[in-house]
Amino acid sequence: MNLVNAVIAVMGGALVTWLVTAWREKSGSALTYGQALSLTLMKFALGARYRGFRESSELVGPVIYVVAEQSRLDRLLLKAFLPVGVFHFRLEGDASLYMPLVRSVLAGQGRLCIYAPKEVEPSEATMARFAEIGEAAKQATARIVPLHVSGARHSVGSFWSREKAPRKAWPQISVVAAPPFAMNDATGHALADHMADGLAAAKLRAAELDRTLFQAMVEAAKLYGPSRDILEDSLGGRLTYRQALIGVRVLSRRFAEFAPRGKPVGVMLPNSNGAVLTVLALASAGAPAAMLNYTAGAAAIASAASTAAIKTVLTSRAFIERAELEKQVERLIESGVRLVYLEDIQKEIGWWEKVLGVALWRWPARRSEPTDVAIVLFTSGSEGAPKGVALSSINLLSNAAQADCRIDISQEDTLFNVLPLFHSFGLLGGMVLPLAYGVRLALYPSPLHYKIIPGVARKVRPTIMFGTDTFLMGYGRSAKEGDFESLRMIVAGAEPVRPETRRIFLDRFGVLILEGYGMTEASPVVAVNSTSFLKDGSVGRLLPGMDMTLEPVEGMEDGKRLSIAGPNVMMGYYLPEAPGVLSPLHGKWHDTGDIVEIDARGFITIRGRAKRFAKIAGEMVSLGALEKLANQVWPEADHAAVALADPRRGEKLVLLTTHRPAGKSDLIAGARSLGLSELLIPDSIMEVEAIPRLGSGKTDYPEINRRAIAGRADASV
Repeated sequence: MNLVNAVIAVMGGALVTWLVTAWREKSGSALTYGQALSLTLMKFALGARYRGFRESSELVGPVIYVVAEQSRLDRLLLKAFLPVGVFHFRLEGDASLYMPLVRSVLAGQGRLCIYAPKEVEPSEATMARFAEIGEAAKQATARIVPLHVSGARHSVGSFWSREKAPRKAWPQISVVAAPPFAMNDATGHALADHMADGLAAAKLRAAELDRTLFQAMVEAAKLYGPSRDILEDSLGGRLTYRQALIGVRVLSRRFAEFAPRGKPVGVMLPNSNGAVLTVLALASAGAPAAMLNYTAGAAAIASAASTAAIKTVLTSRAFIERAELEKQVERLIESGVRLVYLEDIQKEIGWWEKVLGVALWRWPARRSEPTDVAIVLFTSGSEGAPKGVALSSINLLSNAAQADCRIDISQEDTLFNVLPLFHSFGLLGGMVLPLAYGVRLALYPSPLHYKIIPGVARKVRPTIMFGTDTFLMGYGRSAKEGDFESLRMIVAGAEPVRPETRRIFLDRFGVLILEGYGMTEASPVVAVNSTSFLKDGSVGRLLPGMDMTLEPVEGMEDGKRLSIAGPNVMMGYYLPEAPGVLSPLHGKWHDTGDIVEIDARGFITIRGRAKRFAKIAGEMVSLGALEKLANQVWPEADHAAVALADPRRGEKLVLLTTHRPAGKSDLIAGARSLGLSELLIPDSIMEVEAIPRLGSGKTDYPEINRRAIAGRADASV
């Protein structure tokens, strides 16, 4: 009886506590007591948190709440918190059945909560319904409040399959509201765009970004399972989250002995499990990983090390020998840089260090902050001396979250990364994004192995792949039937994607290439196409959470200079003239140096770099437009254009091409058929065996410029 009495007393106490807490929850709010009881239970049982509702709580007049419904809990969580009298319904079925209700409620100054399908990339049918809802909201001058229920995807009531979202008994539930907005004068597709953008903004606001890279990986391990296979490389090594983080913890203790907190440490390694563990171990040790481009040559590597004041470089003897980097190593040693080889560290690790790693894999070796410099990447040097770009954990995790708000990814995916980790796209898309979101990552050490990579893809069976146009064209030409059949998506960046490249992958493998746009300073993704937002010839729409400004350019009517701001934009630069000193970004805006056009729906079309325009006969002529013309005339070849000083016309154009024979008459005919100005026709054409490329796949314009100048000098002899 004593036990029974004790149980009754505990249950009675819990009931009284619930009732009293609910009464307090109701006091000073618009909730009914029934809502307060439900809300209190949700907070206690699920640990539910509500954020961002202050702005919407003061709204008067008609309001539409909209949420991409992730689970059966969503409606319970929202009914417990939203004002009484809100009409709740799912956005599905025949619109004629619910649109009269929508218009009637809004006309009566009422409120609606619309539950949209769960996917980040809405279907055409969903976008059409968004447009109808948006039109009704515009007519009623209603305010729209986008919502997101974070964590519900992983709850027992989830609408996602277990293959795409692992279940957790007690996921952290957060109900988050984005800032309210009105439709204003939007019409047609723009109405649906605003609705989808609002949902993306709510999802981004719900993301947990205030953590370090190391903490993000630990949280991912907890969410997706420590025993989940997450990482493999071409050497045959496979690692689970737990195995990877044990290795990270063991290495980080060693790195902390020679890596001062906050001081960049160089990393010169190919795509491999060891490279990923090294980067994360430095994050655990509180030292930024400075990713050195080992393909750039001895002088460039030494210059980068000097710019970031790097005193130590982590590398591998086997890699140095295999990649024939002895000259680069000699140059680094001559400049006073210490090289530490992973093989030596591995030999020195004792059994007791491994035991500590097993016990402490969830904790960093040294405390750091999410706002500290986490990664240093170097600009390509395609237009001058490389600068060190300082990125914080928040920059990188924000960019990963922004991508997750625009493209559907899940733990069912496998990402095949051939882009080097010293490339910003390779680091973010090919390491941070997959590891933070439970996507299996398969690494390959070099993007230049055109004939080997398709066969590796056949074995790995990836669903997602990243690349540049140059690399993708090489793989497509070398691939056999079935090599890329497992892919559902390719995301391309760094350079324009040629129609021929798109055709090869779509016709042969049924794979759509989604073109994006970015830069190292933005961690790097700025815009990307998706299946819901797709426009050929564009690089997509700006990612959620970002802002932009456009400045007129003298001599141009069809393009403006783009500046960007957002949580993914860098902390600042390490500059060659001030080694080791972080020059912070002044204000929130970063001038991209790109000339763009933006259409009514926000699709961005790149017209070229400001530095890649020539002034000919008083008009601004895009070198990128000349390259695009050459691609259309000779689609099987590679091309690059530069401008040289000309005393008569100001500047003159030189085109380098691998097409033979290359005559101006073909370009003139192509320009006329496309309605392009003949100012695009180059003054001279140089036939070359191959267009010089940087290790990242970008065109090496300094080298091309040198060749063009040398060619002009030879012609004058």
